[in-house]
Amino acid sequence: MVMEMKENYYSKSLNASRLLDVYQTGIDRVRRYLEAEIEFVKRHLDGVERVLELAAGYGRIMRELAPFAASIVGVEFSKDSVLFGNEYLAPFHNCSFQTLDAHLIDFDSEFDVVLCLQNGLSAMKGDPRNLVERSIRALARGGKAFFSTYSAKFWDHRLEWFKEQSDKGLLGEIDWENTKDGKIVCFDGFKATTFSEEDLDAFGILSGQPYRIEEVDESSLFLVVQKDGA
Repeated sequence: MVMEMKENYYSKSLNASRLLDVYQTGIDRVRRYLEAEIEFVKRHLDGVERVLELAAGYGRIMRELAPFAASIVGVEFSKDSVLFGNEYLAPFHNCSFQTLDAHLIDFDSEFDVVLCLQNGLSAMKGDPRNLVERSIRALARGGKAFFSTYSAKFWDHRLEWFKEQSDKGLLGEIDWENTKDGKIVCFDGFKATTFSEEDLDAFGILSGQPYRIEEVDESSLFLVVQKDGA
């Protein structure tokens, strides 16, 4: 039931311009977190990479990274977000969308970088292990996959951000009694979870590839997996 509610929010309710409103936050610390995630990825790009982003939304991250990559393909389940994103990214000719469930991608060694950012492993309906496996398959040898989740140190700021979204009417009223231990729960059934460093370590082991876990800005935890053959 919780997973169904997630899907309804992200594919039907929190999409297109409403998703844009999520990221037009008035909270300085949240804006810094969002910028820090992108800056971390930028530092690993040389301008020649073929990039795949999973759960790309309306192209917020794609737009920021477009000048730093050869091409970026965004996979997004919501048709409304893709339509909105095509307009949002119109000036960036190296960006394109595919309307597709990220859990069903079937790319084989086609990309140098795969991104699953902004807590995407948790936010997308389905088994996160499947996303990791398919992401690694999509990488060319030597390529890197980036998966991010929230740092536990960011909890108070995350709560403030979700309250802001609730106050805007983008989410239901927050159930404060059951909002704890990394989970944010709303009375309408919405639940936002996240992963721990131990979880990311398990995903890294599952990949069967060299990996590392790095905290960024005391707001994100990144699992970076490099496909053998660098």
